[in-house]
Amino acid sequence: MVLFCDYISRQVQADSLAALVAGQLAGAIDRKGRASLAVPGGSTPAAFLRKLSQADISWQHVSIMLTDERWVPESSARSNTKLLRENLLQSAASKATLVPLFKPSERPEDVIDDLEAGIRAALPLDVCVVGMGTDMHTASLFPGALGLTDAMTMDCPRLLIPVHPQDQEARVTLTAPALCNAENLHILFNGPEKLVAYQVAEQSGPVSDAPIRVILRAVTPVTVHYAQ
Repeated sequence: MVLFCDYISRQVQADSLAALVAGQLAGAIDRKGRASLAVPGGSTPAAFLRKLSQADISWQHVSIMLTDERWVPESSARSNTKLLRENLLQSAASKATLVPLFKPSERPEDVIDDLEAGIRAALPLDVCVVGMGTDMHTASLFPGALGLTDAMTMDCPRLLIPVHPQDQEARVTLTAPALCNAENLHILFNGPEKLVAYQVAEQSGPVSDAPIRVILRAVTPVTVHYAQ
């Protein structure tokens, strides 16, 4: 089941999603004493992350990870971890625990097992928020990319895999089992171009052409958060 929310502004979108996610995290903490959250990188979620950082919940019991990361150090402007620290791990949320998706190494393959162990300890996710590109990718699951077919199936044995896009730095990304087994799933995107892409992804077709379909076809209900 997919619920589509069309907000009157990006600020209302950010405020509404932050309130919803905060409530879901607080509920998980009440039930089991801890909660886990995955969020996207890039510029789109920044306003949502800043608002969420102010939520009055027991952040010391929350583990936070990215859905994907570029293989660059935090000192890089392209680091999603840098964005996460600057926007979410502030204010009340500074007490949360960061589950890293980067470890100093020339290649992600050299440390992928260590990173995956940290992720496994925090799963299943209580809340997972993903983004979507105009090419219908989500996390770092890109349409037609070599080696990603298994990562987009629910029986993939890995939770985290390396990705090597052409003409870009390497990346790591959570796989379908890590993303789609979350208790609460959200898709966050803005702008008319992405809305057109989303409408294409809603149609039938292979996941390899539109990886966001992995999320849209999850057993868990999905809420889509859109603002122009």
